[in-house]
Amino acid sequence: MSTTTPPGARTSGDGRRAANAASVLRAVLDHGPVARSGIARLAGLSPAAVSRQCTDLARLGLVREVPHLVAASGVGRPQIPVDLNTEKAGPLVAGVHIGVPRTAFGLTDLRGTLLARHDFRYDGVPAAGLADHIGRGLTAFIAEHAPAGRRVLGVGAAIGGWVDPTTATVVRHDALGWHQRPLGAELQRHTGLPVRVDNHARAVARSELLFGRPAARRSLLHLFVGNVVDAALAIAGVVHSGPGSGAGDVAHLPVPDSSTPCPCGRTGCLEATVSDTVLTRRAVELGIVPEPLIGLVVDAAAAGDRRADALLRERANAVGRATALLLDVLNPDLAVITEQSSLLHPAYLDDIRAAAIERSHVCDDPERILVPHAGPAVLLVAAATIVLNPLFSSPLQAFGNTAAMLPTG
Repeated sequence: MSTTTPPGARTSGDGRRAANAASVLRAVLDHGPVARSGIARLAGLSPAAVSRQCTDLARLGLVREVPHLVAASGVGRPQIPVDLNTEKAGPLVAGVHIGVPRTAFGLTDLRGTLLARHDFRYDGVPAAGLADHIGRGLTAFIAEHAPAGRRVLGVGAAIGGWVDPTTATVVRHDALGWHQRPLGAELQRHTGLPVRVDNHARAVARSELLFGRPAARRSLLHLFVGNVVDAALAIAGVVHSGPGSGAGDVAHLPVPDSSTPCPCGRTGCLEATVSDTVLTRRAVELGIVPEPLIGLVVDAAAAGDRRADALLRERANAVGRATALLLDVLNPDLAVITEQSSLLHPAYLDDIRAAAIERSHVCDDPERILVPHAGPAVLLVAAATIVLNPLFSSPLQAFGNTAAMLPTG
Protein backbone atom coordinates (compact mmCIF):
# COMPACT_ATOMS: atom_id res chain seq x y z
CA MET A 1 0.00 0.00 0.00
CA SER A 2 1.30 3.44 -0.82
CA THR A 3 2.04 5.52 2.25
CA THR A 4 0.73 9.03 2.71
CA THR A 5 3.00 11.98 3.30
CA PRO A 6 4.00 12.04 7.00
CA PRO A 7 3.04 15.04 9.15
CA GLY A 8 5.52 17.84 8.69
CA ALA A 9 6.81 16.70 5.31
CA ARG A 10 7.19 19.53 2.81
CA THR A 11 5.17 19.37 -0.37
CA SER A 12 3.74 22.05 -2.59
CA GLY A 13 0.59 22.95 -4.49
CA ASP A 14 -1.58 20.07 -5.58
CA GLY A 15 0.83 17.59 -3.97
CA ARG A 16 0.23 19.06 -0.53
CA ARG A 17 -3.52 19.11 -1.08
CA ALA A 18 -3.51 15.47 -2.21
CA ALA A 19 -1.35 14.37 0.73
CA ASN A 20 -3.56 16.23 3.20
CA ALA A 21 -6.70 14.65 1.75
CA ALA A 22 -5.18 11.19 2.13
CA SER A 23 -4.16 11.91 5.73
CA VAL A 24 -7.64 13.12 6.61
CA LEU A 25 -9.38 10.19 4.93
CA ARG A 26 -7.08 7.69 6.64
CA ALA A 27 -7.72 9.29 10.04
CA VAL A 28 -11.47 8.99 9.46
CA LEU A 29 -11.07 5.36 8.39
CA ASP A 30 -9.06 4.48 11.48
CA HIS A 31 -10.91 6.54 14.08
CA GLY A 32 -14.26 7.69 12.68
CA PRO A 33 -16.69 8.96 13.65
CA VAL A 34 -14.24 11.64 14.77
CA ALA A 35 -14.44 15.40 15.25
CA ARG A 36 -12.42 17.70 13.02
CA SER A 37 -10.26 18.68 16.00
CA GLY A 38 -9.43 15.01 16.47
CA ILE A 39 -8.58 14.63 12.77
CA ALA A 40 -6.26 17.64 13.00
CA ARG A 41 -4.43 16.05 15.91
CA LEU A 42 -4.21 12.61 14.30
CA ALA A 43 -3.15 13.89 10.85
CA GLY A 44 -0.82 16.63 12.08
CA LEU A 45 -2.73 19.30 10.15
CA SER A 46 -4.18 22.68 11.01
CA PRO A 47 -7.92 22.93 11.74
CA ALA A 48 -8.31 25.06 8.62
CA ALA A 49 -6.61 22.43 6.44
CA VAL A 50 -8.80 19.69 7.91
CA SER A 51 -11.93 21.74 7.27
CA ARG A 52 -10.93 22.27 3.63
CA GLN A 53 -10.20 18.61 3.09
CA CYS A 54 -13.41 17.48 4.76
CA THR A 55 -15.31 19.78 2.43
CA ASP A 56 -13.54 18.31 -0.62
CA LEU A 57 -14.03 14.73 0.54
CA ALA A 58 -17.69 15.33 1.37
CA ARG A 59 -18.22 16.83 -2.09
CA LEU A 60 -16.83 13.62 -3.56
CA GLY A 61 -19.20 11.58 -1.40
CA LEU A 62 -16.43 9.91 0.61
CA VAL A 63 -17.17 11.39 4.06
CA ARG A 64 -20.24 12.76 5.81
CA GLU A 65 -21.11 14.56 9.00
CA VAL A 66 -22.98 12.62 11.70
CA PRO A 67 -24.65 15.36 13.78
CA HIS A 68 -26.76 12.93 15.80
CA LEU A 69 -23.53 11.83 17.55
CA VAL A 70 -22.73 15.32 18.89
CA ALA A 71 -22.15 15.25 22.64
CA ALA A 72 -24.55 17.56 24.45
CA SER A 73 -21.95 19.31 26.65
CA GLY A 74 -23.54 22.75 26.41
CA VAL A 75 -20.07 24.34 26.32
CA GLY A 76 -18.74 26.04 23.20
CA ARG A 77 -19.54 25.26 19.60
CA PRO A 78 -20.59 21.62 19.12
CA GLN A 79 -18.03 19.35 17.44
CA ILE A 80 -19.88 17.47 14.70
CA PRO A 81 -18.14 14.12 14.04
CA VAL A 82 -17.10 13.07 10.54
CA ASP A 83 -17.27 9.49 9.27
CA LEU A 84 -16.88 7.58 6.02
CA ASN A 85 -19.94 7.73 3.83
CA THR A 86 -21.28 4.21 4.19
CA GLU A 87 -24.92 5.25 4.27
CA LYS A 88 -27.51 4.48 1.59
CA ALA A 89 -26.12 7.07 -0.80
CA GLY A 90 -22.46 6.16 -0.26
CA PRO A 91 -20.24 4.80 -3.04
CA LEU A 92 -19.67 1.08 -3.53
CA VAL A 93 -16.92 -1.10 -4.96
CA ALA A 94 -17.42 -4.35 -6.85
CA GLY A 95 -15.06 -7.21 -6.15
CA VAL A 96 -14.54 -10.46 -8.01
CA HIS A 97 -12.41 -13.38 -6.89
CA ILE A 98 -11.68 -15.74 -9.76
CA GLY A 99 -11.02 -19.25 -8.54
CA VAL A 100 -11.26 -22.84 -9.73
CA PRO A 101 -13.95 -23.99 -10.48
CA ARG A 102 -15.99 -20.99 -9.37
CA THR A 103 -15.86 -17.23 -9.06
CA ALA A 104 -17.38 -15.04 -6.35
CA PHE A 105 -18.85 -11.56 -6.87
CA GLY A 106 -19.31 -8.98 -4.12
CA LEU A 107 -20.23 -5.39 -3.37
CA THR A 108 -18.59 -3.55 -0.46
CA ASP A 109 -18.76 -0.10 1.07
CA LEU A 110 -15.84 2.19 1.89
CA ARG A 111 -15.04 0.27 5.08
CA GLY A 112 -14.75 -3.00 3.21
CA THR A 113 -18.03 -4.28 4.61
CA LEU A 114 -19.49 -6.91 2.30
CA LEU A 115 -23.07 -5.95 1.43
CA ALA A 116 -23.93 -8.53 -1.25
CA ARG A 117 -22.29 -11.62 -2.73
CA HIS A 118 -22.94 -14.31 -5.30
CA ASP A 119 -21.09 -17.54 -6.14
CA PHE A 120 -20.76 -18.14 -9.86
CA ARG A 121 -19.96 -21.62 -11.19
CA TYR A 122 -18.47 -22.14 -14.63
CA ASP A 123 -17.72 -25.85 -14.96
CA GLY A 124 -17.09 -26.79 -18.57
CA VAL A 125 -16.50 -23.25 -19.89
CA PRO A 126 -13.33 -23.29 -22.02
CA ALA A 127 -10.40 -21.10 -21.00
CA ALA A 128 -10.74 -18.94 -24.11
CA GLY A 129 -14.30 -17.90 -23.25
CA LEU A 130 -14.05 -17.82 -19.48
CA ALA A 131 -13.25 -14.11 -19.05
CA ASP A 132 -16.25 -13.13 -21.15
CA HIS A 133 -18.46 -15.55 -19.20
CA ILE A 134 -17.31 -14.02 -15.92
CA GLY A 135 -17.70 -10.50 -17.30
CA ARG A 136 -21.32 -11.13 -18.27
CA GLY A 137 -22.08 -12.67 -14.88
CA LEU A 138 -20.44 -9.78 -13.03
CA THR A 139 -22.37 -7.20 -15.04
CA ALA A 140 -25.66 -8.91 -14.22
CA PHE A 141 -24.70 -9.13 -10.52
CA ILE A 142 -23.93 -5.40 -10.31
CA ALA A 143 -27.13 -4.48 -12.11
CA GLU A 144 -29.18 -6.59 -9.70
CA HIS A 145 -27.50 -5.69 -6.39
CA ALA A 146 -26.18 -2.12 -6.68
CA PRO A 147 -29.01 0.13 -5.38
CA ALA A 148 -30.16 2.95 -7.63
CA GLY A 149 -28.32 6.15 -6.84
CA ARG A 150 -25.22 4.49 -5.35
CA ARG A 151 -22.16 4.97 -7.51
CA VAL A 152 -20.00 1.91 -8.15
CA LEU A 153 -16.45 3.27 -8.24
CA GLY A 154 -14.87 0.35 -10.02
CA VAL A 155 -14.08 -3.36 -10.03
CA GLY A 156 -11.27 -5.08 -8.16
CA ALA A 157 -10.41 -8.52 -9.54
CA ALA A 158 -8.32 -10.89 -7.44
CA ILE A 159 -6.91 -14.11 -8.86
CA GLY A 160 -4.14 -16.58 -8.09
CA GLY A 161 -1.01 -17.11 -10.13
CA TRP A 162 1.30 -14.51 -11.61
CA VAL A 163 -0.51 -11.20 -12.13
CA ASP A 164 0.90 -7.90 -13.39
CA PRO A 165 -1.28 -5.17 -11.83
CA THR A 166 0.39 -2.42 -13.85
CA THR A 167 -1.19 -3.82 -17.02
CA ALA A 168 -4.17 -5.59 -15.39
CA THR A 169 -2.89 -8.79 -16.99
CA VAL A 170 -2.83 -12.39 -15.77
CA VAL A 171 0.67 -13.38 -16.82
CA ARG A 172 0.24 -17.04 -15.92
CA HIS A 173 -2.49 -19.09 -14.27
CA ASP A 174 -1.86 -22.72 -15.13
CA ALA A 175 -5.04 -24.11 -13.55
CA LEU A 176 -7.22 -21.90 -15.76
CA GLY A 177 -4.98 -22.19 -18.80
CA TRP A 178 -4.47 -18.42 -18.93
CA HIS A 179 -1.25 -16.84 -20.17
CA GLN A 180 -0.87 -13.11 -20.84
CA ARG A 181 -4.61 -12.67 -20.36
CA PRO A 182 -5.74 -8.98 -20.47
CA LEU A 183 -8.32 -9.59 -17.76
CA GLY A 184 -8.80 -5.95 -16.79
CA ALA A 185 -9.64 -4.89 -20.33
CA GLU A 186 -12.02 -7.82 -20.79
CA LEU A 187 -13.94 -7.10 -17.57
CA GLN A 188 -14.08 -3.38 -18.33
CA ARG A 189 -15.56 -4.08 -21.74
CA HIS A 190 -18.48 -5.89 -20.11
CA THR A 191 -19.08 -3.74 -17.03
CA GLY A 192 -18.20 -0.30 -18.39
CA LEU A 193 -16.37 0.33 -15.09
CA PRO A 194 -12.69 0.95 -14.40
CA VAL A 195 -10.98 -2.29 -13.37
CA ARG A 196 -7.89 -3.12 -11.31
CA VAL A 197 -6.43 -6.63 -11.15
CA ASP A 198 -3.98 -8.16 -8.69
CA ASN A 199 -2.83 -11.46 -7.26
CA HIS A 200 -5.15 -12.55 -4.45
CA ALA A 201 -2.33 -13.07 -1.94
CA ARG A 202 -1.18 -9.46 -2.38
CA ALA A 203 -4.79 -8.27 -2.31
CA VAL A 204 -5.40 -9.96 1.05
CA ALA A 205 -2.17 -8.45 2.38
CA ARG A 206 -3.32 -4.98 1.34
CA SER A 207 -6.70 -5.62 2.91
CA GLU A 208 -4.97 -6.42 6.21
CA LEU A 209 -2.93 -3.22 5.93
CA LEU A 210 -5.99 -1.11 5.20
CA PHE A 211 -8.60 -2.63 7.51
CA GLY A 212 -6.83 -5.13 9.75
CA ARG A 213 -4.67 -5.11 12.85
CA PRO A 214 -2.24 -2.20 13.41
CA ALA A 215 0.75 -4.56 13.73
CA ALA A 216 0.28 -5.53 10.08
CA ARG A 217 1.52 -2.09 9.06
CA ARG A 218 4.93 -2.89 10.54
CA SER A 219 5.45 -6.21 8.74
CA LEU A 220 3.16 -8.90 7.43
CA LEU A 221 3.42 -12.28 5.77
CA HIS A 222 0.33 -13.65 4.05
CA LEU A 223 0.09 -17.28 2.92
CA PHE A 224 -2.84 -18.27 0.68
CA VAL A 225 -3.78 -21.96 0.49
CA GLY A 226 -6.42 -22.86 -2.07
CA ASN A 227 -6.31 -24.55 -5.46
CA VAL A 228 -3.18 -22.47 -5.92
CA VAL A 229 -0.74 -21.63 -3.13
CA ASP A 230 1.06 -18.31 -3.03
CA ALA A 231 2.23 -15.66 -0.60
CA ALA A 232 2.78 -11.94 -0.10
CA LEU A 233 5.09 -9.88 2.06
CA ALA A 234 4.54 -6.32 3.31
CA ILE A 235 7.12 -4.17 5.11
CA ALA A 236 6.27 -0.77 6.62
CA GLY A 237 2.89 -0.74 4.92
CA VAL A 238 4.18 -1.56 1.43
CA VAL A 239 3.46 -4.88 -0.30
CA HIS A 240 6.50 -6.22 -2.14
CA SER A 241 5.83 -7.10 -5.78
CA GLY A 242 9.32 -7.66 -7.16
CA PRO A 243 10.46 -7.37 -10.79
CA GLY A 244 7.59 -8.14 -13.14
CA SER A 245 5.27 -8.45 -10.11
CA GLY A 246 6.51 -12.01 -9.71
CA ALA A 247 7.09 -12.06 -5.94
CA GLY A 248 5.18 -14.53 -3.76
CA ASP A 249 5.53 -17.73 -5.79
CA VAL A 250 5.90 -20.32 -3.03
CA ALA A 251 4.22 -23.22 -4.84
CA HIS A 252 7.49 -25.14 -4.88
CA LEU A 253 8.69 -24.29 -1.39
CA PRO A 254 9.79 -27.61 0.15
CA VAL A 255 7.58 -28.84 2.99
CA PRO A 256 9.55 -30.63 5.72
CA ASP A 257 8.68 -34.38 5.88
CA SER A 258 6.53 -34.27 2.73
CA SER A 259 7.22 -36.80 -0.01
CA THR A 260 4.22 -35.90 -2.21
CA PRO A 261 5.19 -35.94 -5.92
CA CYS A 262 4.88 -32.65 -7.78
CA PRO A 263 4.33 -32.13 -11.53
CA CYS A 264 7.63 -30.24 -11.55
CA GLY A 265 9.42 -33.58 -11.03
CA ARG A 266 10.39 -33.06 -7.40
CA THR A 267 8.68 -34.20 -4.22
CA GLY A 268 7.42 -32.30 -1.20
CA CYS A 269 6.53 -29.04 -2.95
CA LEU A 270 4.06 -26.90 -1.00
CA GLU A 271 1.27 -26.65 -3.58
CA ALA A 272 1.44 -30.34 -4.44
CA THR A 273 1.23 -31.17 -0.72
CA VAL A 274 -1.49 -28.84 0.59
CA SER A 275 -3.61 -27.43 -2.26
CA ASP A 276 -7.38 -27.77 -2.35
CA THR A 277 -6.98 -29.69 -5.60
CA VAL A 278 -4.89 -32.39 -3.95
CA LEU A 279 -6.95 -32.58 -0.76
CA THR A 280 -10.35 -32.75 -2.48
CA ARG A 281 -9.14 -35.38 -4.94
CA ARG A 282 -8.11 -37.56 -2.01
CA ALA A 283 -11.47 -36.93 -0.34
CA VAL A 284 -13.33 -38.11 -3.45
CA GLU A 285 -11.11 -41.21 -3.74
CA LEU A 286 -11.88 -42.08 -0.10
CA GLY A 287 -15.63 -41.63 -0.68
CA ILE A 288 -15.87 -38.74 1.77
CA VAL A 289 -17.45 -36.31 -0.73
CA PRO A 290 -19.12 -36.83 -4.13
CA GLU A 291 -17.22 -34.05 -5.92
CA PRO A 292 -13.90 -32.28 -5.36
CA LEU A 293 -15.02 -29.15 -3.48
CA ILE A 294 -13.17 -28.01 -0.36
CA GLY A 295 -16.36 -26.70 1.23
CA LEU A 296 -17.84 -30.20 1.14
CA VAL A 297 -14.80 -31.62 2.92
CA VAL A 298 -14.96 -28.94 5.62
CA ASP A 299 -18.68 -29.57 6.05
CA ALA A 300 -18.11 -33.33 6.30
CA ALA A 301 -15.53 -32.83 9.04
CA ALA A 302 -17.87 -30.48 10.92
CA ALA A 303 -20.58 -33.15 10.70
CA GLY A 304 -18.29 -35.66 12.40
CA ASP A 305 -16.58 -37.48 9.53
CA ARG A 306 -13.25 -38.46 11.06
CA ARG A 307 -11.67 -39.15 7.69
CA ALA A 308 -12.39 -35.60 6.54
CA ASP A 309 -11.10 -34.24 9.83
CA ALA A 310 -7.91 -36.27 9.47
CA LEU A 311 -7.31 -34.89 5.96
CA LEU A 312 -7.78 -31.30 7.14
CA ARG A 313 -5.55 -31.78 10.18
CA GLU A 314 -2.87 -33.37 8.01
CA ARG A 315 -2.99 -30.34 5.74
CA ALA A 316 -2.97 -27.93 8.68
CA ASN A 317 0.20 -29.53 9.98
CA ALA A 318 1.89 -29.27 6.58
CA VAL A 319 0.81 -25.62 6.26
CA GLY A 320 2.25 -24.99 9.72
CA ARG A 321 5.58 -26.57 8.82
CA ALA A 322 5.82 -24.41 5.69
CA THR A 323 4.81 -21.35 7.72
CA ALA A 324 7.71 -22.05 10.06
CA LEU A 325 10.16 -21.80 7.16
CA LEU A 326 8.70 -18.47 6.08
CA LEU A 327 8.70 -17.17 9.66
CA ASP A 328 12.37 -18.02 10.07
CA VAL A 329 13.36 -16.29 6.82
CA LEU A 330 11.16 -13.18 7.14
CA ASN A 331 10.27 -12.93 10.87
CA PRO A 332 7.20 -10.71 10.32
CA ASP A 333 5.15 -9.14 13.08
CA LEU A 334 2.13 -11.09 11.82
CA ALA A 335 1.64 -14.17 9.66
CA VAL A 336 -1.87 -14.29 8.17
CA ILE A 337 -3.06 -17.62 6.78
CA THR A 338 -5.95 -17.85 4.33
CA GLU A 339 -7.06 -21.49 4.36
CA GLN A 340 -10.72 -22.45 4.41
CA SER A 341 -10.89 -24.92 7.30
CA SER A 342 -8.99 -22.63 9.69
CA LEU A 343 -11.15 -19.68 8.63
CA LEU A 344 -14.25 -21.56 9.72
CA HIS A 345 -13.03 -23.69 12.61
CA PRO A 346 -10.40 -22.49 15.12
CA ALA A 347 -9.16 -26.03 15.83
CA TYR A 348 -7.40 -26.15 12.46
CA LEU A 349 -5.75 -22.79 13.09
CA ASP A 350 -4.53 -24.25 16.38
CA ASP A 351 -2.95 -27.12 14.43
CA ILE A 352 -1.24 -24.69 12.03
CA ARG A 353 0.08 -22.68 14.96
CA ALA A 354 1.34 -25.71 16.84
CA ALA A 355 3.22 -27.10 13.83
CA ALA A 356 4.72 -23.70 13.04
CA ILE A 357 5.87 -22.99 16.59
CA GLU A 358 7.35 -26.46 16.93
CA ARG A 359 9.45 -25.97 13.79
CA SER A 360 10.29 -22.26 13.91
CA HIS A 361 13.56 -21.04 15.36
CA VAL A 362 12.46 -17.39 15.68
CA CYS A 363 8.75 -17.44 16.58
CA ASP A 364 7.46 -18.81 19.86
CA ASP A 365 4.25 -16.76 19.98
CA PRO A 366 1.28 -18.51 18.34
CA GLU A 367 -0.76 -15.28 18.47
CA ARG A 368 1.43 -13.93 15.65
CA ILE A 369 -0.22 -16.49 13.35
CA LEU A 370 -3.74 -15.41 12.46
CA VAL A 371 -6.58 -15.76 9.99
CA PRO A 372 -7.63 -12.66 7.96
CA HIS A 373 -9.65 -9.99 9.74
CA ALA A 374 -12.56 -10.37 7.26
CA GLY A 375 -13.03 -14.07 8.04
CA PRO A 376 -14.94 -16.05 5.38
CA ALA A 377 -15.48 -12.85 3.35
CA VAL A 378 -11.71 -12.41 3.00
CA LEU A 379 -11.38 -12.89 -0.76
CA LEU A 380 -14.19 -10.55 -1.75
CA VAL A 381 -13.03 -7.87 0.69
CA ALA A 382 -9.52 -8.30 -0.68
CA ALA A 383 -10.78 -7.90 -4.24
CA ALA A 384 -12.54 -4.67 -3.29
CA THR A 385 -9.35 -3.49 -1.59
CA ILE A 386 -7.62 -3.50 -4.97
CA VAL A 387 -9.77 -0.44 -5.71
CA LEU A 388 -10.08 0.94 -2.17
CA ASN A 389 -6.35 0.97 -1.42
CA PRO A 390 -5.44 3.56 -4.07
CA LEU A 391 -8.57 5.49 -3.13
CA PHE A 392 -7.39 5.90 0.47
CA SER A 393 -3.79 6.52 -0.60
CA SER A 394 -4.74 9.31 -3.01
CA PRO A 395 -8.47 10.07 -2.84
CA LEU A 396 -8.53 13.21 -4.98
CA GLN A 397 -6.79 11.52 -7.90
CA ALA A 398 -8.35 8.08 -7.59
CA PHE A 399 -11.91 9.31 -7.18
CA GLY A 400 -11.65 12.26 -9.50
CA ASN A 401 -10.10 10.30 -12.36
CA THR A 402 -11.59 6.82 -12.18
CA ALA A 403 -11.34 6.46 -15.94
CA ALA A 404 -7.58 6.15 -15.47
CA MET A 405 -7.87 3.21 -13.09
CA LEU A 406 -7.41 0.65 -15.84
CA PRO A 407 -3.71 0.65 -16.77
CA THR A 408 -2.88 0.81 -20.45
CA GLY A 409 0.60 -0.71 -20.26
